[in-house]
Amino acid sequence: MATMLSLREAIGEWEPELIATRRDLHAHPEIALKEVRTSAIVAERLRAIGFDDVRTGIGVTGVKAVLRGTGSPLGSGKTLLLRADMDALPIEEETGLPFSSQHPGMMHACGHDGHTSMLLATARVLFGRRAEISGTIVFCFQPAEEGGGGARLMLADGVMEDPPVDAALGLHLWSPFPVGTVMALDGPTMAGIGVFRVKIQGRGGHGALPHSTVDALMIAAQVVTTLQSLVAREVDPLSPAVVSVATLHAGGTAANIIADSATFSGTVRTFDQSASDQLAERIPALIKGVAASLRATAEVEYISGGPPLVNDPALAALVRAVAGEIVGPSNLLSGPRIMASEDYALFAQRVPSTYFFVGAGDAATGKTYDHHHPKFDVDERSLALGVEIMAASALRFLGE
Repeated sequence: MATMLSLREAIGEWEPELIATRRDLHAHPEIALKEVRTSAIVAERLRAIGFDDVRTGIGVTGVKAVLRGTGSPLGSGKTLLLRADMDALPIEEETGLPFSSQHPGMMHACGHDGHTSMLLATARVLFGRRAEISGTIVFCFQPAEEGGGGARLMLADGVMEDPPVDAALGLHLWSPFPVGTVMALDGPTMAGIGVFRVKIQGRGGHGALPHSTVDALMIAAQVVTTLQSLVAREVDPLSPAVVSVATLHAGGTAANIIADSATFSGTVRTFDQSASDQLAERIPALIKGVAASLRATAEVEYISGGPPLVNDPALAALVRAVAGEIVGPSNLLSGPRIMASEDYALFAQRVPSTYFFVGAGDAATGKTYDHHHPKFDVDERSLALGVEIMAASALRFLGE
């Protein structure tokens, strides 16, 4: 318990800088693979802390730093990767915060500014305790989590290979959970993602002569409705899945002109890889089949964006044990699983891993907006709490 208290005191000493860093990053958001200022700040801060192994340009704008503990002979012990994402979203901020975005059309609307500042603080705290660390810690600052494939790019650049990583931890601030709560689940935790883009090609004509046309708008509407039958009748009801069509464009020139073509796009979310594979096959087949039955053609692009994020039960239990000591067992949440996706899942495919959630919402101050909302914000008390859980979990894992 004394170790925990001393760790908390160390974090408390740097909490003002932690918050100031988060606010600076919030005011200067950068979208996927454009995180030039952010990654430069990260590398500069790591070197100022004392890291002598800081690598930049991994996965375009990613940063990696390696801390080799001196609590055992160098080269011995396990290697743990700690990851934070850095990118913002193409959203116009509406929070009115004094440190709101200075970049029109860009906003940290998901908490990545907090994640980056928290991992910097974790690096500072653990660097000061390197004499107690047996093993190695890799600090991974990832670009382009928001659809830019940043995890895949960093993995392709060998972020887990030098040194070879044995396990990984990541966290996400989560506004739907109140500050002071933590969730670390066993098994599937966030959904895998697929994206489809479709063009229906028909034959336009006069609205009074539908028999001489192939109405692309009507066919697209039929396809959109029929897609829901896949989840209702072809996916195992014990394996949750979501198919959502989010855009639909057709016609638009006049009320009496039948559309020649229509385009639509949507997303697929599952917790099970077999369901992901099944829908990736069936969605294009259904779309083309319905279109053909109505005398149209369909071009379908289906992109498997990433697998479900699956936590290792043993590592999740370790994080729960640590978090329970910090926030109390009654503040450990047992769900729900989250249908949003995270490309951290690619790290979790490589090594035993856990991705946990730190409550960042507060109804009393209005910090309850969902992620990706223009008014999204976090309760900054969650920052130090997340650092403490991450740092303590790393120390416990490497000490086992």
